[in-house]
Amino acid sequence: MVLFLVGRAWRHEKLRLSRAFSPSRLVHSEPSDYCRDLVRKHDYEAFLTSQLYPRLYQPGYYALRAFYIELATIKEAVSQTTLGQGRLVFWRNAVKDIFRNQPPRHPVAIALFETMRDSQLAPYHFQRMIDAREEELFSPAHLTVESMTAHAESTSSTFFYLVLSLLSQQSETLSHAASHLGVAHSFATFLRAFSVHVAQGVMAIPAEITARHGVNQQEVFTRRKTSKELEDAVFEFATIANDHLMTARDMFKETGGKVPQAAMPLFSAGIPTASILARLEAVNFNVFHPTLQMRDWRLPWRVWRGYYKRTF
Repeated sequence: MVLFLVGRAWRHEKLRLSRAFSPSRLVHSEPSDYCRDLVRKHDYEAFLTSQLYPRLYQPGYYALRAFYIELATIKEAVSQTTLGQGRLVFWRNAVKDIFRNQPPRHPVAIALFETMRDSQLAPYHFQRMIDAREEELFSPAHLTVESMTAHAESTSSTFFYLVLSLLSQQSETLSHAASHLGVAHSFATFLRAFSVHVAQGVMAIPAEITARHGVNQQEVFTRRKTSKELEDAVFEFATIANDHLMTARDMFKETGGKVPQAAMPLFSAGIPTASILARLEAVNFNVFHPTLQMRDWRLPWRVWRGYYKRTF
C-alpha cells in the first residue's frame, strides 16, 4: 500500500513538473538563470559567496546549490510524507537519467546535466544527499550528536565535496576541511532556524543535549521562549559547531591559515557560519532573539575581506 502511494505521488510529481517546466514556460529563462534565481531567493549567504567563484564555475555552482535547495525544502513544501517521497523518487531517477545523458525536463536537472558534461562529479554524492533527505522525512529530530553529524556530513559536507570536484580542487586536506566545515555550517543553520523548526514541532538540538540540561521540549514548543536550560543546551550545541569550524581552519596550519586561492570560494561559506555563531553568542544563546533572523549588514564586507586574505 505504501509503495502504491509513493508510486502515485511520484507520478503526480512528474506530471506537475512536466507542466510547470514545459518548453513554453522556459522560453524566457535558461536553466542556469533559473538556478541562480532560486539560490538568490532561498539562500542569501550562498548567493553572496557565489560571487567569489570564477565566472566559468558560477553556472555549475548555482546548479549544485539549486539541487541542494530543492532537496532541503521538500519536507516543508509537502503536506504528506508520501508526497515528499514522490519528489525524492523523481530526483533519484533524475540523477540516474542525467548520468545516462537523458535529463528530465526540469531546469535544475538540465543545469546539472550541463554541469556534468564539463566536470567529473560522482553520482554517489547526489544519491547520498537524497537518502539523507528521505531519512529526514521520517525522523526530522535527532537523538544524538553522532546522528546529527552523520546527517550533516551526508548533506552539507557532501555538497562541498561536489563543489571541490567542480573546482578540480580535490585533496585529502581540502576534503577533510570541507567535511568539518559542512558540519559546522549545518549545525549553525539549524540554530539560526531554531524558531522555525519549533513552529513545525521539531527540536533542532539533539535529544542527548537537551536531556543533559533538563530542557522541557514540550514547554519549548508551547511557550516558544528561551530559558536558562535551553540557553545552556544551545551553548553546548553551538560549541560543537564552533569546534568543527576551528578544525576546518586547523587543516591549513601549514600555510599559516591560508586557504588555496582556487578553493577559497568554497571555504568562504565558513564566514557566514562564523557570523551566525558570533551573533548567537552576542544574544547569550537566545535562539528566539529576533536579530538572528535579520541579515548581517557587515557580512558582504567580511566575505570579501576573507576571500582576499584567504581565511575564513
